Amino acid sequence: MEAVAKPHIDGLCEDKRALLDEIIEQNRERPGALMVVLNETQSKIGYVSVPIQHYIAKKMRVPVGAVHGVVTFYSFFTTEPRGKHTMKFCMGTACYVGGVPQLMEKAKQITGTEIGRTTPDGQLTLEVCRCVGACSQAPVVMVDDEIVGRIKPNKFPQLIKKLLES
Repeated sequence: MEAVAKPHIDGLCEDKRALLDEIIEQNRERPGALMVVLNETQSKIGYVSVPIQHYIAKKMRVPVGAVHGVVTFYSFFTTEPRGKHTMKFCMGTACYVGGVPQLMEKAKQITGTEIGRTTPDGQLTLEVCRCVGACSQAPVVMVDDEIVGRIKPNKFPQLIKKLLES
């Protein structure tokens, strides 16, 4: 039977605390250390939850508000785990006019998940993004790191179902 990591009083398991300690120690003296630590945390853990923010603030001796301010200001950071796949809806003008709001509603109906959230099975995170520079292909969604353009409403459900099944 596999051992399950038990959370510490701060809500973090020992593995996460060890990884955070390593990230902080390697970057503590660098210019812009907080941003570097948060970027590394996002990269290695996948999100910067409130308990992680508190831990980083304590270890770096900065106010929790400063950490939280950075995490909530920059759209790169997420406070919750993302799904195996991400679908980002382009909200640039061409995509918006081209029907992205309707695609977002369809995605919510199919997945039962709100924009900015992950499906309960952890397969798909729905997000919005700004212009991805593919206006000629509007409406556009980013599936993981791939641009999917000229999406037809009648073909869109198959795209989502494929992601949920993979």
